[in-house]
Amino acid sequence: MQHTDPAREYVRALRGFYLHLATYLIANLMLFVLDVLTPGGPWFYWPLLIWGIAVALNGVTVFMSGRFFDAEWENRKVEKLHGRGAHAGHA
Repeated sequence: MQHTDPAREYVRALRGFYLHLATYLIANLMLFVLDVLTPGGPWFYWPLLIWGIAVALNGVTVFMSGRFFDAEWENRKVEKLHGRGAHAGHA
């Protein structure tokens, strides 16, 4: 079994997020230009909104989740439940 490096995993996730964000920006700019140049009502905001939610969720998973629920957090919680943590509530 191969052990993965958490730092390498984070960098890969970060690279994936930046590629996702760049693709989102470029594609939605092209959709906006296409919408402006073609007849009919504006529609570009729908993919902008829906895809934007996906980009935001991707960003939250990359930037937030690892900091709150990482292995160190798990270790602190286990120690607290075993009464060895600083805030275990035992005298």
